[in-house]
Amino acid sequence: MRFINPKIYFAFKKIFGSNESKPILISFLNAMIYGGNSTITDLEIIDPYLPSKVSYLKDSYLDVQAKLAGGQIVIIEMQVLNVASFAKRVVYNTAKAYSTQLFRGQGYSKLRPVIALTITDFEMFDNDREVISHFVFKEKKRLFEYPDPGMEMIFIELPKFNKQLDRLETLTDKWVYFMKNAPSLEVVPSTMENVSEIQQAFAIANETNLNPEELKDLEDRERYIMDQQGILRKGIEEGLAQGREEGREEGREEGIALGMREKALEIARQLLNVLDNQTISQTTGLSVEDIQSLRSE
Repeated sequence: MRFINPKIYFAFKKIFGSNESKPILISFLNAMIYGGNSTITDLEIIDPYLPSKVSYLKDSYLDVQAKLAGGQIVIIEMQVLNVASFAKRVVYNTAKAYSTQLFRGQGYSKLRPVIALTITDFEMFDNDREVISHFVFKEKKRLFEYPDPGMEMIFIELPKFNKQLDRLETLTDKWVYFMKNAPSLEVVPSTMENVSEIQQAFAIANETNLNPEELKDLEDRERYIMDQQGILRKGIEEGLAQGREEGREEGREEGIALGMREKALEIARQLLNVLDNQTISQTTGLSVEDIQSLRSE
């Protein structure tokens, strides 16, 4: 038995965003957001495409989006490539999901909290070793929370999770292990058999449920992303070298950003005849407008 890689866009949406995924997504979000407590009892999986209600704002494309029974909105993104300005993109999408809830004439009381859950296959916070980081609005010195903050951001950094199967204790441990290691497993681990939703996720992820075209497409995407991870790492190294040559911190940061963007554009050009604009944007971190510009070159 082999399982598809849940870190790949197609697989992630199939496991967590399909019509049969509701109980799976509830369990996953309870684990990732609420420490395994059964806080979420119901939700609605909704269109992850966030068209802008304001003409000059960028459209957004997420992997999965859900509205909880209490009205909160959860936007979920799985990001494999550490592309330029990704941290800013997360903030932008979170703020946009919050601010564009209202139509003209509606009062601010209609706003519902937005939780942005981001799972990364790379390390975002080099100075911290925790797997899960939870950001909220707080007063800078005395650290009390802002009343009705409206937005939260949660990051799951998969490379920092190193627990083995026999050390998995919590629901959170089991879901993070699933996300990181499912493709390397041949059977559903006995330590996860008591969680029916994880068993369902494994069932959806079973390669035998894919037709030959879907399986080939998934394998091609996974192989390509692995290649691009190497290219982006090289871009970061070149950016660092450029920054060092300029001999100042500003030059170093600009060099890194420039190198990563150039590599992202290089990847996007190679994908133009393979993928649609939305998928290329998800893969590279470039905006859909950037992709459209490349097509018109």
